[in-house]
Amino acid sequence: MSATPLLDYLRGVIRAEGPLTLERYMAIALGHPRWGYYATGSPVGARGDFVTAPEITQVFGELIGAWCVDLWQRMGMPEPIILCELGPGNGTLMADLLRAARVVPAFGRAARLHLVETSAALRAIQARVLHGAAPHWHLSLESVPPGPLLLVANEFLDALPIRQFERRADGWHERRVGLDAAGTLVYTCDPAPTRDELPDWPVGSVIERRPAARILARDLGRRLAAQGGAALFVDYGYFPPAPGDTLQAVARHRRHDPLCDPGGADLTAHVDFADFAQAAAAAGARVWGPLSQARFLEALGIESRMNRLTAGQTAPQRSAIESGCRRLLNETQMGTLFKALALTGGGTPPPAGFE
Repeated sequence: MSATPLLDYLRGVIRAEGPLTLERYMAIALGHPRWGYYATGSPVGARGDFVTAPEITQVFGELIGAWCVDLWQRMGMPEPIILCELGPGNGTLMADLLRAARVVPAFGRAARLHLVETSAALRAIQARVLHGAAPHWHLSLESVPPGPLLLVANEFLDALPIRQFERRADGWHERRVGLDAAGTLVYTCDPAPTRDELPDWPVGSVIERRPAARILARDLGRRLAAQGGAALFVDYGYFPPAPGDTLQAVARHRRHDPLCDPGGADLTAHVDFADFAQAAAAAGARVWGPLSQARFLEALGIESRMNRLTAGQTAPQRSAIESGCRRLLNETQMGTLFKALALTGGGTPPPAGFE
């Protein structure tokens, strides 16, 4: 493990304070303002470390745009409407969404675009891609203006830091990141059992908790219940709850050791959709789904949209469009592992695809 400024920083923190929770390790590795993963470049796209659905095909963002316009119309076309994206990446999803929404000009006039993004590097990219939409940026949902809300988040929850617990004979012990004698980052566990209430799963099980996701679900649930609107989350994960260590690191489109080269690889873990939904419902939101991504996109008309796009195209162009859509739908690729979940409140009607 070669020394880097972030690795040296982590070693200093661990030596001063003891082993870090996995939650804190992920927060530093991803979000350190100088050396964290999101501060050092653009991770999304063919030249980055991973590719998300909007980069695979424009159809994804266009269908989400139609979803937003349809729901806005059935909400009574409130003006203004807060259009918000969490973790916009390169801005591709929002650009496709807004292009599709142009078929209803009134939506464009009513929408006020707000982006929740902590990375200065990604904000610069979003500013170029979305310059015509006059976006406003925020560090968290808390500062997004009040009012009816349409929020989208694709592969956002999976990057929120997790805690991990390992079941031993005497109870659950929280996993941490420490140092061995050579100064290498290693996994360790608290010697004493945690006081957190966790299920009675077999010895050897691993369970993950994502406090930041529960806080987001609570805050969104309260806001939607009081002010109306909807939030759509598309991500990979499991439903119902299940044990397992799902932490992974990706660099240059390949799996990576999560403790090797902190700050140089993306760190994610599967989303516990049941836990997220429970927190949102407890705060007053109505929960829809989760559905598999394939079922959701099929309900929105992905086949029809694909056929319209391919009409009159050359064979290579048709193949590119069709292969991209199939990748989103195929159960061995993204169709089943990825899921869609919606939250609504304040009398908002059922969102398309979830009726």
